Amino acid sequence: MSQSEIVTVRLTSELKAKLDALASSTQRSKSWLAAEAIAQYVEQEAWQIESIEAAVALADSPEAKWIEGEAVEAWLDSWGTDDEQPAPCA
Repeated sequence: MSQSEIVTVRLTSELKAKLDALASSTQRSKSWLAAEAIAQYVEQEAWQIESIEAAVALADSPEAKWIEGEAVEAWLDSWGTDDEQPAPCA
């Protein structure tokens, strides 16, 4: 088990009251709930940043394929019409 460290967090009175109520109803400590919430947030943000960095790396690579915005816009404008266009290709 990894060693834990203490972190101080400022909360609004309203949020602290909600945390107190949640801790009571779930029979968990406020510290456990806060650590769980922070862990989930950090994982979500890390995943999002990794995905953005991967997309930027692909966009900067020679393998990147680009389609002009006007071609995509014309294609989207044709949706639901009798003259629906095929998706533009790079």
